Amino acid sequence: MKQKKQEIAINKKEFYRNLTRLALPISLQSLMLASVAAGDALMLGKVAQDEMTAVSLATQIQFVQNMFLAAVTAAGAILGAQYWGKGDRRTLQNVFNIMLWFCGVVSAIFFLACELLPEQLMRIFTHDAPLIEIGSSYLRIAGWSYLLTGISQCYLTTMKVSEHVKPGALISSCAVVMNICLNAVFIFGLFGAPRMQARGAALATTIARVVELALCIAVSMGTSYIRPAFDRFVRLPKQLRSDFIKQCLPLMGGSLCWGIGFTSYTAIMGHMGTDAAAANSVAAVVRDLICCMCNGIGSAAGIMVGNELGGGRLEMGKAYGIKLKNISYVIGLISTALVLAVTPVVVKMVILTDQARGYLTGMMVIMSVYMIGRCVNTVTINGVLDGGGDTIFDMYSLIVSMWLIAIPLALVGAFVLHWSPLAVYACTCLDEVGKIPWVMIRVRKYKWVQDLTR
Repeated sequence: MKQKKQEIAINKKEFYRNLTRLALPISLQSLMLASVAAGDALMLGKVAQDEMTAVSLATQIQFVQNMFLAAVTAAGAILGAQYWGKGDRRTLQNVFNIMLWFCGVVSAIFFLACELLPEQLMRIFTHDAPLIEIGSSYLRIAGWSYLLTGISQCYLTTMKVSEHVKPGALISSCAVVMNICLNAVFIFGLFGAPRMQARGAALATTIARVVELALCIAVSMGTSYIRPAFDRFVRLPKQLRSDFIKQCLPLMGGSLCWGIGFTSYTAIMGHMGTDAAAANSVAAVVRDLICCMCNGIGSAAGIMVGNELGGGRLEMGKAYGIKLKNISYVIGLISTALVLAVTPVVVKMVILTDQARGYLTGMMVIMSVYMIGRCVNTVTINGVLDGGGDTIFDMYSLIVSMWLIAIPLALVGAFVLHWSPLAVYACTCLDEVGKIPWVMIRVRKYKWVQDLTR
């Protein structure tokens, strides 16, 4: 027994060095991406509450698109990390090709929907005519950025799993800085530009996505980078395609359950009045900013566990997973403290009615408890379990905790029992906290400790 413990003992210095090397750039990348939404909210909040609320609702379309893209790129990251740990570059190129196929189709569908059916999309989230008009004008321009996002994400995912996480994070950061700067130019009409308000935010996003994709392609021309194998683009290995789909389908189910569920939360709050919708929009921005830390550690966890398992070091991968699960609780408590600390500042930063400001304060307090569950589940499910190919659990847990408990309770509270917006918001936060015990049981079954390579 002592010998076995010695064999699987973690080199803490190496573990934390690898975790920091991966998690910091990914967290920065996540933070920069979330900063775009924060920039939109703050700048449009200075223009008018309706402009800010309409854009927040309209961007839920991209949120749903990102759920599809996230499932495809997550499947690519799972297989990619394991094949990179095995040292198989050729198969990783094939994985890149498969990601491009799927993401290209998804991006084209969402682009066409935004160009042809923007009003119908906005009516999903609100019945307020001014919000529908503003949001539709935003989607017609932003839809072009949705066409490019999927391709960029394939490049950035491949960089992340092939030890080029820093260049990928730098590219995303540059695109985000450009996006925020152009937001200011086009929203407020600076330097002689037209004052476009919500449409300006959409134009800034589209220009930034063009630059991001161009940088991804240019940087990936380097000799040490993995690029798409276009000579094999239509001749993908059948077994690898099957393995990819096997990983992708549960991830797709989980992403859609989570993404559509979150969009349902936004739609429910959007139908409870403009004050509740505005407060929820600001709270969502704060949530996404503070979640960047756990997102980075979750992605790093998947890569670290995947590298060990793909390299045949199953016991070390198992030990890494357990340690990362424990770290997730620390991140959750830190995130809770951050939410409470920034609440007074956030409430004063945006222009809201007195009632909306009161809603926002209550939502932030509720969110502080939610953050513990969000961090634990992100690192453990999306990192540790997915890193070993146990992708089906996320879908099961979301069906039960979100679709059978949180969403029905929020719907009944909002439209049948007519609860206050804060009570309904609390219902939308139940799913993450409630499933923690179930997640811990799943981890201890160790079904995720498996080598997926061939």
